[in-house]
Amino acid sequence: MAKIIVFGQAQFGERVFSGLRERGHEILVVSVPPRLAGRPPDPLEQAAREAGVPIVQRRSYKDEEAYAELSPERADLAVLAYVTQIIPLRILDAPRLASVCFHPSLLPAYRGGSAINWQLIHGRTRGGVTLFRPDDGIDSGPIYLQREIEIGPDDSAGSFYYGKVFEPGVEATLEAVELILSGRAQATPQDERLATYDPLCRDEHAGIDWNETAARVHNLIRGCDPSPGAHCRWRGETLRFYGSRRAADHRVAAPGTVVAIGEDGIEVAAADGSVRLAKVKAGGAKRPAAEAAAAVGIEVGTVLGA
Repeated sequence: MAKIIVFGQAQFGERVFSGLRERGHEILVVSVPPRLAGRPPDPLEQAAREAGVPIVQRRSYKDEEAYAELSPERADLAVLAYVTQIIPLRILDAPRLASVCFHPSLLPAYRGGSAINWQLIHGRTRGGVTLFRPDDGIDSGPIYLQREIEIGPDDSAGSFYYGKVFEPGVEATLEAVELILSGRAQATPQDERLATYDPLCRDEHAGIDWNETAARVHNLIRGCDPSPGAHCRWRGETLRFYGSRRAADHRVAAPGTVVAIGEDGIEVAAADGSVRLAKVKAGGAKRPAAEAAAAVGIEVGTVLGA
């Protein structure tokens, strides 16, 4: 049995936590600050409380008080399972075997907090998961373990993560922990010549240019699905699109023209083809595309803006 500090949140953090408990390890959980009143607790926080496991929730870990509360030097290993807060390297290096961090790409490619978004936006067909030891860079520490995962042509960021990355990621994290604890793990330095980094995928990156090829438009929409949602303007309103597919038939129309509306979505022309979009968010909730189109006055022949 080892003493492990689990830094994390959401379902991924909860699954890693539960897997480590099943293996008999003593755990301290470090999760995100409590949510506002009326909102359900974070899954990792809830699981830790139900199990009677100590939990630390702070907005910052940069001061001496945070270090004293965690006492990281008393732990064998720190595990970072879906972490969005900044954890000082002093804390991550303090445990006997330092720390291991999960990342949803094949490092050194696609460093950064939106790795899955950018892999899809760039049209990659192979992705994966990496477990590495954090250093003072951004996702740049030596690698313990990697697993390659196929990216389908119609995977969205959401479907790829939950359908293909989540379970292998949990399993790989637990495997890496056992390798490290047993002394069998080998940390391989990353090849900086192959390193790439992308910023957090935000609205500024998600605007649709219908003059791009259908492949590029499709990749942008699925890479931003479900968040932040690829978008364009129509009559002063922002439209966000989800559930993109490349249209099988080639319809000749000016880029941005709505060429079809049906039960399976709306079809919009790009530079060399068109994409079919299953859902649209216009103002309020996300709705079936045909329903949303009728609500905002979009018809066949409508030309959407940039």
